[in-house]
Amino acid sequence: MSSSDSDLQRPGSREGAGVLGSRLTDVSREQFAGEVWGKKALLTRGASDFSDLFNADAVDELISRRGLRSPFLRVAKDGATLPVASFTAGAGVGATITDQLDDTALWRHFRDGATLVLQALQRTWEPLGAFSAALADELGSPVQANAYITPPQNQGFDDHYDVHDVFVLQIEGTKRWVLHPPVLDAPLRDQPWTDRREQVATAAAEEPYIDAVLEPGDALYLPRGWLHAATAQGEVSIHVTLGIHNWTRYAVAEQVTQSVLALLREDPAMRQSLPLGADGPDEQVLALVKDRISAVLGDADPSAGLARTRRGQARPAPLGPLAQLAALRGLADDSQFVLREHLDARLDGTRLWTRVGWLDFSEDELLHVRAALDGQELTPEGSGRALVERLVRSGVLVPIGT
Repeated sequence: MSSSDSDLQRPGSREGAGVLGSRLTDVSREQFAGEVWGKKALLTRGASDFSDLFNADAVDELISRRGLRSPFLRVAKDGATLPVASFTAGAGVGATITDQLDDTALWRHFRDGATLVLQALQRTWEPLGAFSAALADELGSPVQANAYITPPQNQGFDDHYDVHDVFVLQIEGTKRWVLHPPVLDAPLRDQPWTDRREQVATAAAEEPYIDAVLEPGDALYLPRGWLHAATAQGEVSIHVTLGIHNWTRYAVAEQVTQSVLALLREDPAMRQSLPLGADGPDEQVLALVKDRISAVLGDADPSAGLARTRRGQARPAPLGPLAQLAALRGLADDSQFVLREHLDARLDGTRLWTRVGWLDFSEDELLHVRAALDGQELTPEGSGRALVERLVRSGVLVPIGT
């Protein structure tokens, strides 16, 4: 993503506020972290002009000209998701796929009151990709961008809750949002609202926490678990949701457990078979297992597993193969390169882990690698041609300006 953080901020915003404080809320980062994050919904009127991120023209282009396939779009009507086959078709000569978006079918669904949901826009629409990546860096959690396009006086989904936090950005038109507190606080990904339909329906009939019509430029923050339903008003409504796939203590516990299991594999006593004919562990075996777990728990280190999971949850900034090849072919002593954005690059001893793989370095090379990680520019003259060329070939360094 070529946009810098300053490019994404609202003009006149607090210096260094980032996209969270500049474009999504009117409170400080500290106040948001302490009083809002994961605790309560927050409506911010006139948060920003979001037309640089998404608009009606973008919707038409994505649906009719980009050749998107079904995973990038859902269609909902009367609270239900329509079958993929009802809005996809073959791509024609030279493209042996059968699930490309059918713009005529989608127009008919939309005309008849269906909501169109463009998914994973952080991968298909560059302005939202850059914005999502910047927000993910600020929050420390991956971000997914979806867009909901709803005809006038229609509601795509009934009252429900999400299993991730959400920022709602109203792009065009107006939409009424009705919010209620959770029936299950901070649900995990395998705890969907469909498991609690009766509780959700009962809670949704009570006095709402927020009942407001969002207008273009308004932003709404919803912690996971908060019940919500949204209805377009007298015109087509377009809103973008930024889904925050939160790191949780439970996720840390999962990695601690994996680390414990890896340590137990090295214990000969834990590798022994159960007694012949046993249909399960007896009290003695259970006691031994629990003792061994307690003995290694203090040595469990979840950091490697957490870092590996984090690297797999997002992708680095786009890389142009032709621009990268041109940079290699035109490599001069004063050619300037910087670290590719959103690599989640981390040093572990002499090994650099990134989202595009790992590399080992000598002690002399590490001085320059650390400089790149700190945001400094590298040149063949200053850091050595072999090192710079290797980092460019691996997709870790990119030419300045790309």
